[in-house]
Amino acid sequence: MEQENRVAIISMIISDEASVPAVNSLLHEYGKFIQGRMGLPYRERGLSIISVVVDAPADTISTISGKLGRLKGVTSKSVYSKENAGVAPQKKGDIL
Repeated sequence: MEQENRVAIISMIISDEASVPAVNSLLHEYGKFIQGRMGLPYRERGLSIISVVVDAPADTISTISGKLGRLKGVTSKSVYSKENAGVAPQKKGDIL
């Protein structure tokens, strides 16, 4: 049975600048699921903060977040939408 897609935000705090290329490579690998990305350099603390909005099966979101969190100096957490949240009506006149 195919999993339904969920919308989620994967947030990362990167404390080891050497991990940035690996983060970018991983995000590129899963690029077809990424709807948007925002990155903020926090120079005073030597951190990079990145939030990525994804639309993917829950297993894929978990895999991306897990792979990111295993990189040296990267903390990663995911926040999921409620199931079926924001699902558009299937045809004109349908009500959710």
